[in-house]
Amino acid sequence: MRIDINNWGEFEVGSLFDIHPTKAYKLTNNSLLSEDGVNPVIVNSSYNNGVGGYTNMPVTEEGRIITFSDTSSVDAVFYQSKPFVGYPHVQGMYPIGRYKNDWSENSLLFFTVVFKNKARGLGFNYVNKFTRESAAKMIVKLPINREKNIDFLYMENFIRAMSKKAKIRLKTLFNTSKTEKMVNIDSWKKFHLYGDNLFEIDMGSKLDKAKMTEVNPSINFVGRANANNGITTSVDAIDGLSPYNAGYMTVSLGGEYLGSCFVQPKPFYTSQNVIVLIPKWDMPFEVKQFIATMVFKESQTYYKAFVDELNRHIKTDFSFWLPVTSKGTPDWSYMERYMKFKINVSKLYLQKIQGHIK
Repeated sequence: MRIDINNWGEFEVGSLFDIHPTKAYKLTNNSLLSEDGVNPVIVNSSYNNGVGGYTNMPVTEEGRIITFSDTSSVDAVFYQSKPFVGYPHVQGMYPIGRYKNDWSENSLLFFTVVFKNKARGLGFNYVNKFTRESAAKMIVKLPINREKNIDFLYMENFIRAMSKKAKIRLKTLFNTSKTEKMVNIDSWKKFHLYGDNLFEIDMGSKLDKAKMTEVNPSINFVGRANANNGITTSVDAIDGLSPYNAGYMTVSLGGEYLGSCFVQPKPFYTSQNVIVLIPKWDMPFEVKQFIATMVFKESQTYYKAFVDELNRHIKTDFSFWLPVTSKGTPDWSYMERYMKFKINVSKLYLQKIQGHIK
């Protein structure tokens, strides 16, 4: 059920938190990050709670604060429960004022969601940066008690209840999926995106969202995002510029959504650093979904946002794993069957979760 917030109070974020950059080492990633590192490094990423790797350098922050990136997107807002190492452009939110000592882990988690959702609605992006000054001026709604003070007990109990539900759902998912076996890829081969029977690589529309109009929007606009198939908005058609066809695929070349790959459901334009994959044959939807997963996995494993991105690799040495036939060619039939199976399993997961929610 939706939460009724009509009686909640309004608070300026800057009155609750001092926002300033986290302490960072002036080192390159190669010098900072280590495979045997033990301390998390919070970077400008919207994945894995912002953890971009681990280091053996001493922590610079004590944790129990909220972090966000002022150079990527509002999806990079996270609560950090443990000590960590800061990073350039990662801002920390440190409780201040009359409520300074009232925040618990659960109430900070509650605030993180409220804060992130409010920021999403304000249209921050790569052009309209989500700066600490902008964050401090934001007005957010929070539950209040009879004395018109922030109701920390409400937030505490709400997160506790949600945690219990989440544990039930995770247990249901685990019990449903624990019989699945890991896929053996020992006999798979690597392929280039431009290989035979794969794709033509088009560098995209390279449009600036800030310069687009939305009077009679009819064309999807795909940016460097990982939600909603990368679709950030719908824009007006541009005279003389035909949109790409539905069914083509997009890949984000950089940013924290590095390698995000989607099958587009409707005609679309793209932003800068988003390429278009045009299938060389009538490729089934399930095959495209399989490839999209493998492209994203390869990108996130071997490339680094803002350090070693896909721009200079995508048409040269970028390759990814695919199952093959006895002749060494991509096994399209296997990919299609496998994704149909996974889609059906996902539907089963949702049905079981919904059963527990009720």
